[in-house]
Amino acid sequence: MSSEDGFAVLRGVSSLEIRLTRPTQLNALTAETLNDLADLLHETASDPAIRVVTLTGEGRAFCSGADLGEPDNEDGSVRPRHWVATLNAANRVIQALQATPQPVIAVVNGPAVGFGCSLALASDLIIASEKAYFLLAFTDVALMPDGGASLLVAASIGRSRALHLALVPERVPARSALEWGLIYKVVPGSDLDSAATELVDRLANGAPRALAKTKSAINGLSLSLLDQALALETAGQSELLADSDFQEAISAFRDKRPPSFMSR
Repeated sequence: MSSEDGFAVLRGVSSLEIRLTRPTQLNALTAETLNDLADLLHETASDPAIRVVTLTGEGRAFCSGADLGEPDNEDGSVRPRHWVATLNAANRVIQALQATPQPVIAVVNGPAVGFGCSLALASDLIIASEKAYFLLAFTDVALMPDGGASLLVAASIGRSRALHLALVPERVPARSALEWGLIYKVVPGSDLDSAATELVDRLANGAPRALAKTKSAINGLSLSLLDQALALETAGQSELLADSDFQEAISAFRDKRPPSFMSR
């Protein structure tokens, strides 16, 4: 199964690799791709032959988030319903990652930005290239963190650093993310594939029910408010998507200029 120009699926003996395949768009995601990805994860959850799932990106990026270059109205104005549909599809992916009993490894080969950062953090283990970085770039485009990031970041590294990354978006290099406890492991880029394979093999040879119960317990306790976080993010983001500042952010992005925000 694959979503045209969205992702490819490679099935191993006991593992499933999902590779985002829009390298020229830095693996930006559309609503269609996100819904297809959620459907795939739901199917995988009931497949006893799959013991480990990996997520990675093709090219120099892991994922740059939602595709801001997607067309809206003919005059270039934003269609809020289009963006809310993308948000709902993204939420489906986050919920599917949590519901999947198999351990999910994010193999972060490059930048993980916006929802791409949320996608990585919603995985169970993150192994990153030393060239990778993490960035919650939402407020730079007049939006708020979504994809559960408001909870996922705070659950990993605390409220203070979560507010820092959300309100003052700055790149967090992989080495810093490791020191903070945001991710599991950092390796040189040339070693990323072999390190990921080693981790996949270790988990695939583990006791699947024990791994599933462990994942369920830890995520169930530490992320017990995930559905509430997604609901709060959806409500707030829906308002922001209809705001003039988001229209300005999209126009500025397409015109390759700094935005000028005005609303209060």
